Amino acid sequence: MTKRMIIMLVLVLLVLGGVFGFKMFQGMMMKKYMTAAGAPTQTVSSTKATLQDWQPNLAAIGTIHAVNGADLSAELSGIVETIDFESDSDAAKGQVLVRLRAEDDIAKLHTLQAAAKLAEINFERDQKLLAAKAISQAAVDTDIANLAEAAAQVSQQQAIVDKKVIRAPFAGHLGIRQVNLGQYLNPGSPIVSLQQLDPIYVDFTLPENALPQIQVGQKVSARIDNDNDDTFEGKITAINSKVDEATRNIQVRATFRNPDEKLLPGMFANAKVEVGQPAHYITLPQTAITFNPYGDTVYVIDSSDAAKPVAKQVFVTTGETRGDQVSVLTGVSEGDEIVTAGQLKLRNGSPVKINNEIQPTDDPNPKPADQ
Repeated sequence: MTKRMIIMLVLVLLVLGGVFGFKMFQGMMMKKYMTAAGAPTQTVSSTKATLQDWQPNLAAIGTIHAVNGADLSAELSGIVETIDFESDSDAAKGQVLVRLRAEDDIAKLHTLQAAAKLAEINFERDQKLLAAKAISQAAVDTDIANLAEAAAQVSQQQAIVDKKVIRAPFAGHLGIRQVNLGQYLNPGSPIVSLQQLDPIYVDFTLPENALPQIQVGQKVSARIDNDNDDTFEGKITAINSKVDEATRNIQVRATFRNPDEKLLPGMFANAKVEVGQPAHYITLPQTAITFNPYGDTVYVIDSSDAAKPVAKQVFVTTGETRGDQVSVLTGVSEGDEIVTAGQLKLRNGSPVKINNEIQPTDDPNPKPADQ
């Protein structure tokens, strides 16, 4: 190494030493100033740590299905002659909903009925002749076959006439009609949706490792997203007999009473299956917890000096979460006053001023506000 390079290294070290020395001096002076002036009082919000009952549960997103539901359609083509229902109304099982024009089919039915009657008369006459040995048994056998064929043709035509009348296959609630008087319907053309709404199903899936925790008859709650945030109570009525190979989930069906028909097929629901016994946890808003790689902390307000409360940093162990709430397993006792907002400006021992006019959310079932 040349003499020139050595001189340059020495100069660099001197410059760096001067910079670090200045920073240290500046920090010492600032610390001395802060000590002399006293740490500023920080305004925070707070809450009392409370002991709450938590019911362990398995949460899932479910889809609502009717116990019986069908989009009714015509099996045969025809012209709509009468409509015997109103949209958004209830229908009884077997109630006539729509009649298709069937004059030609009825006329053909009458023709076939007349032919069947003639076949019956011929059979009865030939039976008397056979008894008098005026005709052979073969003639009577032919009459029997003709009578059976005529009766079958009558039954076939009667079925065609009956299919021109569309009836409700089960009791339920009708939707909006999709047909008009005089309209020509092709086979399969939609007429109206019919749904049986009470009771009603909620189908959802759970991971396969939840199988040991669920059974038929277990209590289930379902919450739908509406203005009233309604919650419904039901129970598990069926568990699928296999696990989906693609997702490793098991399908579960719960049945709910729905007398007010607030649950409609196709809606989604937040389902929760209660498992195990209720547990007791110290509960705090999640905003009270400062999550760090080296450990989660909260600030506990020490009010031993009522005139000068201070915040003390405490390490905690957190457990399950429930909406905006988190359970605290260790580090906090019931009744402790905990800082819920304003932690970023605090240090251990910082003097604080409590202002609880605005509090962070602490809802176990939060719902996003409409924007």
